[in-house]
Amino acid sequence: MKTFFNSQRFLLFNVVISAGLLYTTAGAQADEIKGAADAGKGKVWLCIGCHSIPDYRADYPMVYAVPKLGGQNAGYIASALTEYKKGGRKHPTMRAIATSLSDQDMADISEYYAAQNTSATNNPLK
Repeated sequence: MKTFFNSQRFLLFNVVISAGLLYTTAGAQADEIKGAADAGKGKVWLCIGCHSIPDYRADYPMVYAVPKLGGQNAGYIASALTEYKKGGRKHPTMRAIATSLSDQDMADISEYYAAQNTSATNNPLK
């Protein structure tokens, strides 16, 4: 019985260590993605239709003010896009857009908007 218990502990130890290594590796990979504002400038064409219009209000799925993204924290924008992609945030248009973006795209877009000032229209086409 003692041998069984020890082998169970050994197995559990290996599972915990393996899970920790996977988590660390995944974290290291996520840390490797660095956004570039210049690259993001060419990727925001889907964003500007709503997020660059002063005082714009969307009416689907409900009426609400569309947030300005210029000057927002890059980490927050990337996190929000990730949540839309995963389905944690429920806006259908944002989910469709976020689903089409890679992690690198999200990082670049986030850095682009973080580099803008809060009063700009944030439209790279102007």
